[in-house]
Amino acid sequence: MSEFLVVTGMSGAGRSTAAATLEDLGWFVIDNLPPALITKVAELVGRPGSEAERVALVIGRAGGEDFADVPPILDALGEARHRVRVLFLDAADDILVRRFEGTRRRHPLAARGVEESIAGERRLLAHLRDRADVILDTGELNSNQLRQRVIELFGEGDVAGRGHMQTSVVSFGYKHGIPLDVDLVFDCRFLPNPYWVEELRPMSGRDDPVRQFVLDQPDTDVFLAKVDDLLTTLVPSFAREGKSYLTVAVGCTGGRHRSVVLADALSARLEAHGIAATSFHRDVDR
Repeated sequence: MSEFLVVTGMSGAGRSTAAATLEDLGWFVIDNLPPALITKVAELVGRPGSEAERVALVIGRAGGEDFADVPPILDALGEARHRVRVLFLDAADDILVRRFEGTRRRHPLAARGVEESIAGERRLLAHLRDRADVILDTGELNSNQLRQRVIELFGEGDVAGRGHMQTSVVSFGYKHGIPLDVDLVFDCRFLPNPYWVEELRPMSGRDDPVRQFVLDQPDTDVFLAKVDDLLTTLVPSFAREGKSYLTVAVGCTGGRHRSVVLADALSARLEAHGIAATSFHRDVDR
């Protein structure tokens, strides 16, 4: 059984970075693949003696194509006992506009203005977004953070690639916006903020003094216990429904202190229950 990962999404959202990262991870990457050739590639990969067991197909760069037929093609590959997943890279329209204006790159649908082109591309890719196993919001990620997320999702620790659900606990700051790619969101701004403790302000939730400050709050244990109880109930149910990835977000004001501590704590609790979990801190270095 071969494993296929379709990498797609909005132009300017990081497909090139994701493709390069997957290649570094040992995936056989085919860039800018016309959708009509997906089945042919699968036939070649499935031949005896083929060494390409994990294949990443990057599609969506040839502007103007209709991708409505791609989901049925992917479903057919799944019926042929191939493992098929879709990674959709996205970002808010205003961020995509700034990226194109900042790099002066030509949008694939540049017969119109950038904003019109982005809207048109969203319509073209709507079927693929609906089919996606992972929708990764890259709007607030730099290239190194995007690379880290791809490694976390599809590297050696990729339990979803082995038929198990993978859970990621993401910390973020509300002032930087709620991530688009999360399933559950918890707000921890009710806890005292270490930012207002002078000696803790320059630190982050990765530092022991901040971690101890947050964990010592009376409401922290209650919060962690209740969220832990909820997740240990929901995660197996999501897995039974065939979901490959679950992303849980924990937010505080800036994403540097409270949410970082709690994301790590929740991830550790899930691991203790035998649930594959990782933590990722989107805004900790801001």
